[in-house]
Amino acid sequence: MFDFIIPFLILILVVVFIHEYGHYYFAKKYGVGVTDFSIGFGKEILGWNDKSGTRWKVCWIPLGGYVKFFGDRNVFSQADQDEILKKYNEEDRKKLFTLKPLYQRSLIVFGGPLANFILAILIFMSIYMFVGKDFTPAVINEVKKDSPAEVAGLMKNDIILAIDGTEIVSILEVSKLIAMSTSEYIDFKVSRYNQEKFYKVKPDIVETEDNLGNKIKKRMVGITLSPYNNKINNIKLGPAQALYHSINEVYFVTFSSLKYLGSILTGSGDSSQLGGPIRIAKITGQVAEFGIVPFLSIMAYISISLGLINLFPIPLLDGGHLMFYGFEKILGRPLSQKTQEGFFRIGMFLLLFLMFFATFNDLKDLGLF
Repeated sequence: MFDFIIPFLILILVVVFIHEYGHYYFAKKYGVGVTDFSIGFGKEILGWNDKSGTRWKVCWIPLGGYVKFFGDRNVFSQADQDEILKKYNEEDRKKLFTLKPLYQRSLIVFGGPLANFILAILIFMSIYMFVGKDFTPAVINEVKKDSPAEVAGLMKNDIILAIDGTEIVSILEVSKLIAMSTSEYIDFKVSRYNQEKFYKVKPDIVETEDNLGNKIKKRMVGITLSPYNNKINNIKLGPAQALYHSINEVYFVTFSSLKYLGSILTGSGDSSQLGGPIRIAKITGQVAEFGIVPFLSIMAYISISLGLINLFPIPLLDGGHLMFYGFEKILGRPLSQKTQEGFFRIGMFLLLFLMFFATFNDLKDLGLF
């Protein structure tokens, strides 16, 4: 397990720094004073002050970070504005987050998740431009006897064009789309003798191990694939094409994640695959052994996840604050302090429950339960 710590720390430090820098960038853009920029929580390990008075620091517990604004007891505190006006002079009021226009506060809050999505796009762009992107068509080389694929009508030499409405541009995408499918049936669009055909395949759920040796429940349809004409088509893309495919990948991961979480809430998804920091650390370390490109890829996926999770409308997360600003826009005034505190208690309970559930899954994955 200790072999995974260094890659995990590097990944978390980069992803968290980018997230917090998104908040910091928009805060500075709109003249909000920033007193602390912290990576991690708890006691400070090292730090320094910049010319504007911001304390940049790294703390002992690396699972997160925060940006603290001038005059706030925490990153997004909701103090009474009358008390603020009495406490600060006119010059200092210009630096207060809570007195900024609603759209500026919203952008400052949204800046963190936005930075995470931008980081993922830049990582994918770099990979597609300097390493290349695979565009090898996926051909079914074998359909196993009595498998879900054979029952549905798939045949050898079928070229897979789309799965669940998502176009297949690479043979590498087939297993990913099958694994991320949440419906009872998986929709296949194939080309057979230059004719498009559609099939619904009901996958088998099999307990197995992934390529890294982690226990997973896998959706199997019973096909093996081969490259079209046995030729691998890996292409280095130009900036415009790389940007397009990078944005498309971020959109796909975001949409698939939301679809998966929705399936868990409705009871049809496999909640045992929901992991926390321990599983992330394990997978990060395993992936890092395969080189810098796989490591950067997992960093992009974690960055998307962090950005997406922070947009959930749960108090204590960025999305919770955006939810409050939505109420403020509709009502023409902020919610009362008492109402916000009630929401924060609910948010704290939900986050603690999710942390406990994810950690339990992580420990079970390690064989401790």
